[in-house]
Amino acid sequence: MDRDQQYQVALTWREREGHASLQGFDLSQRDLVGIDLAGADLSRANLAEANLRKAQLRQTMLVEVNLKRAALSQADLSAADLRLANLREAMLIGANLVGADLRAANLFQANLKAVEFSAANLAGAIMAEAKLGGARLSGAKNMSGLNLKQANLARTDLSNVNLAGAFLSQADLSGAILTQANLAGALLSGARLIRADLTSANLSGVLLAGSKLGGANLAGAILRGSVLAGANLYGANLNGADLTGTDLAGAIMPDGSEHR
Repeated sequence: MDRDQQYQVALTWREREGHASLQGFDLSQRDLVGIDLAGADLSRANLAEANLRKAQLRQTMLVEVNLKRAALSQADLSAADLRLANLREAMLIGANLVGADLRAANLFQANLKAVEFSAANLAGAIMAEAKLGGARLSGAKNMSGLNLKQANLARTDLSNVNLAGAFLSQADLSGAILTQANLAGALLSGARLIRADLTSANLSGVLLAGSKLGGANLAGAILRGSVLAGANLYGANLNGADLTGTDLAGAIMPDGSEHR
């Protein structure tokens, strides 16, 4: 079956009897706006640079699919299986990823603004340099080993989120809501947390060397054994924060003085 025939099969899939497999199909660069492929098996298919805006992909099998630079804004990917999928540089603004399985998926530099991740499995996913402004990650069920290096999470609601051990070096978390978040053991060196709300957050054992925490609210935060060497805490609220064993060498303290 040639590429054009594969395209026609995909377009008529919903009219066919049973659940025909679309595994390995080459639909790259195709205009598939609003297509309904809910429940289809597109494992290992090539959808690179395809236009899938507003597509219906609920419960679709997309294991190891190639969606590099695909347009998926406002697509419904709820409960989709995206394990090991390549979503590098994909456009997913406002997409629905509720309950999606994104384990070990590659979302490097993807645009994930206003995406809903409730009940999604993000274990081992790569979101380095991704744009996540306004995304809802607080309901994600598994984010162990998540790579968010240099990701843009400014003003994102991450309250009560479990990001223990996550990679967040040089991430932008300015104005983010991290109340009661679990960031134990996370790597946040060089991160921007200016005016972030970290009230009662668990930051024990966190590497925050060289991070920017100006004006951040750390009231009641647990910072036991954390490394804040060279961090800028000017104007931060540390009322009730647990700083037991915290390394503050060379840090700029809330009053503007340098810790020695």
